[in-house]
Amino acid sequence: MITSNMAENESVECITEHERILQEIESTDTACVGPTLRSVYDDQPHAHKRFMEKLEVRIRNHDREIEKMCNFHHQGFVDAITELLKVRADAEKLMGQVTDTNRRLQDAGREVTAQTEEVIRCRIQQRNMATTVERLQLCLPVLGMYSKLKEQLESKRYYAALKTMEQLEKVYIPRVSRYRFCQIMAENLPKLREDIKDISMSDLKDFLESIRKHSDKIGETAMKQAQQHRTFNSSVQKRDSSVGDTKPVYSLNGRTPTQHNGLAAEEGGEEDQSEEEVLTAQDLVDFSPVYRCLHIYTVLGDRETFENYYRKQRKKQARLVLQPQSNMQETVEGYRRYLNQIVGFFLVEDHVLHSTQGLLTRAFSDELWNMALSKITAVLRTHSSYCSDPDLVLELKNLIVIFADTLQGYGYPVNRLFDLLFEIRDQYNETLLKKWALVFREIFELDNYSPIPVETEEEYKSVVNRFPFHDAEIEKQAFPKKLPMSQSVPQIYVQVKEFIYASLKFSESLHRSWTEIDDMLRKSTNLLLTRTLSGCLQNLIKKPHIGLTELVQIIINTTHLEQACKYLEDFITNITNVSPETVHTTRLYGLSTFKDARHAAEGEIYTKLNQKIDEFIQLADYDWGMPESDGQASGYLMDLINFLRSTFQVFTHLPGKVAQTACMSACKHLSTSLMQMLLDSELKQISMGAVQQFNLDVIQCELFASSEPVPGFQGDTLQLAFIDLRQLLDLFMVWDWSTYLADYGQPTSKYLRVNPSTALALLEK
Repeated sequence: MITSNMAENESVECITEHERILQEIESTDTACVGPTLRSVYDDQPHAHKRFMEKLEVRIRNHDREIEKMCNFHHQGFVDAITELLKVRADAEKLMGQVTDTNRRLQDAGREVTAQTEEVIRCRIQQRNMATTVERLQLCLPVLGMYSKLKEQLESKRYYAALKTMEQLEKVYIPRVSRYRFCQIMAENLPKLREDIKDISMSDLKDFLESIRKHSDKIGETAMKQAQQHRTFNSSVQKRDSSVGDTKPVYSLNGRTPTQHNGLAAEEGGEEDQSEEEVLTAQDLVDFSPVYRCLHIYTVLGDRETFENYYRKQRKKQARLVLQPQSNMQETVEGYRRYLNQIVGFFLVEDHVLHSTQGLLTRAFSDELWNMALSKITAVLRTHSSYCSDPDLVLELKNLIVIFADTLQGYGYPVNRLFDLLFEIRDQYNETLLKKWALVFREIFELDNYSPIPVETEEEYKSVVNRFPFHDAEIEKQAFPKKLPMSQSVPQIYVQVKEFIYASLKFSESLHRSWTEIDDMLRKSTNLLLTRTLSGCLQNLIKKPHIGLTELVQIIINTTHLEQACKYLEDFITNITNVSPETVHTTRLYGLSTFKDARHAAEGEIYTKLNQKIDEFIQLADYDWGMPESDGQASGYLMDLINFLRSTFQVFTHLPGKVAQTACMSACKHLSTSLMQMLLDSELKQISMGAVQQFNLDVIQCELFASSEPVPGFQGDTLQLAFIDLRQLLDLFMVWDWSTYLADYGQPTSKYLRVNPSTALALLEK
């Protein structure tokens, strides 16, 4: 019972579950039926069979319901089909009408569609154009700036081009950086910068080459201006010195006062300045490449590279400029061209130094100038040493002074150049001395060594104006008359003054005081007198063709030149206005020069007199074996005495002591020569007749001595020159040997001057 109840309960539950499953199948989407059906097989065994049975029952129920429904609606369906068949014909008719209407509608709308599409296309184009215009408005400034950049590059406005590039990179390109052309533009800008650097550097190289070529012209212009300014100052100083008693004052003025020194012009100096336009370095050379390149490298952040390059190149150019030509010393133009180039170089440096900030520094400029100054002084010292023409040396000095004044006006120290001028001054004096040595030699060669004849008062004044000669006795004489000195004296005096003028030309403009100039003039004049003129006089005196008459005239000439030395000192004093009483004033040594020359001439007179006497003695032709004398003196001796008489008559213009010394020397030499003739070793035998003849000749000599050929001898002083011969001849003529032997050695001996050996030698002959 219980089992049957349980079975019934299970059966009821199973039926209920199957109902639920069927409801799910009916209500669930067929895609989700799988899990529901799986639950049928998962339940009790044989449950699916009962489910199938239940399913079949459900299907049959549904079929009966469908059948009932179809039976209920069949008539209506039939009616509907009948109505549908009726509507079919109308539908086909309607379909034809609709198709026709559609065709006509399509035909009518095709034109509208085309117009609509055109409108759409225009609207798209309009929108694109608006977008394009908007984009172009953004791009046009970029393109405009780039076009401006190209124009600036074509017109070589590189600094402005760099500024434009900077604006493009920082302002314009970032706005339209998404466009390809902007990217290309941005990539091209660095290359353009490099091109600008290369072009500006090329322009700089052209500039450096240009200034190297124009340095000569720049320097020439600057030195001309300095010369004009110095000439103007000199004229002002001369005018001021003529008004007052002040001495000339030399100042260093390389620049014009208004342009460089800022000094006020004196008393309308501006009106007196040259009306010509003052040319400067920037007037002759375009400095824009330097400024442009400097700005470009500064903008590009590479200024230091540019500065180093510029300084290095200028140093190289300085070395080229400082290299002289091999034959520079031959003409002044060579020196002028050399100095012009240096002035032009440093004027450019000065302009760049003051017109740029930092490209050049004062330290670099000073270093370059010191290097150049060492080279300049060495070159000028070397080349000037080859100059033998004083005019060329003087022109070189003037060039160096203008060169120094010009550069000093621009702030360059030039003391070493003036030190060099002092060295060149010594060389200049040497060349002057050589030149004047030739002048003196020519004067001496052309002189006739005879007193100057003057026929008229005009001729006399002409000589006196050239030479300070004053003699009251000669002035009282009537014309024609003769002046004691020869033509060479006034010529020598004039040439000494010319030498002083020539020496003064070099001493001027050296920026030295007149005391120093006075000392220079006196020292150079002393060299002229003591070395050059003295040497010429000494050589003149030693020349073979200079005879006794010429020597006498030379002594007279030197006497007058010696007296004129004080006038030379006054001449220098008048030039320099320095009192000769100044402590440091150098005295002229002309007195000693002419005294030495006179002494040399006197000695040469004594020598030539003795030589002339020897020439006459060589003409002696004694017959040493003659039995008796001819009764008259020998012819050669009489000629000799006549010669001596005429010669000593010329000596009347000589100082008394000189004439007396010459006469005494001649008589002593004659006495000695006659004594040597008697004692000649080749003479082996002498007859008493020959001794008597020789005695006659000695008597003539004694008569000559007693006739006082030169005034001023006291008593028989001149006769004593023949005393040795006289006592010797008396001993042999009288044959007074007993007295000689008896009185030998006694101070009162009659034959005191007879030497025993001499007497014995003559006795043997």
